[in-house]
Amino acid sequence: MSQFFQIHPENPQKRLIKQAVDILRSGGVVVYPTDSGYALGCHLGDKPAADKIKRIRRLDDKHNFTLVCRDLSDIGVYAKVDNTQYRLLKTFTPGPYTFILDATSEVPRRLLHPKRRTIGVRVPDNAIVQALLGELGEPIMSSTLILPGESEPMTDPYDIRDTLEHELDLIIDGGFCGMEPTTVVNFTGDMPAVTRVGKGDPTPFEG
Repeated sequence: MSQFFQIHPENPQKRLIKQAVDILRSGGVVVYPTDSGYALGCHLGDKPAADKIKRIRRLDDKHNFTLVCRDLSDIGVYAKVDNTQYRLLKTFTPGPYTFILDATSEVPRRLLHPKRRTIGVRVPDNAIVQALLGELGEPIMSSTLILPGESEPMTDPYDIRDTLEHELDLIIDGGFCGMEPTTVVNFTGDMPAVTRVGKGDPTPFEG
């Protein structure tokens, strides 16, 4: 049976944030709000928790998890970023974008694209996530909360609890936070390439 926290979307309660991070650190799978919908998250490198997320979503081993980071300094630890990329990232983070970058050796191998050493990273513009990341001190390994056979992510924390309460350790109710996925920008080629148009404006990355 999962725990259920109602956390204020603009002024997160420190006590609940601390408890949520304790659950992440102890191997829990958590549903939390971002600036583009609800996501499943777990502690970076926790294989049993990542496997549980794969079971919930029925994902294969080729699925790319995203590292949800607090700021650019986190991104620099896990991804290789040149000066041009850094300027773009600085302009468009935090925000509803996922950036595909070449990974550093800090990233666990199972999180990488199976044929290329790349990783998806993002910095959400959401006070609850920022508070979680600040308390945790490292990225959250994440995947959008879309159930098998569905094309849209889940948006209502009470529906999430009714459907998944026996599979999750914690559901954070941060109110409605949208249901449009992030815009995905691939930075691993010579020029940025938009590979999915979502909530973030793709125009700045289209040559």
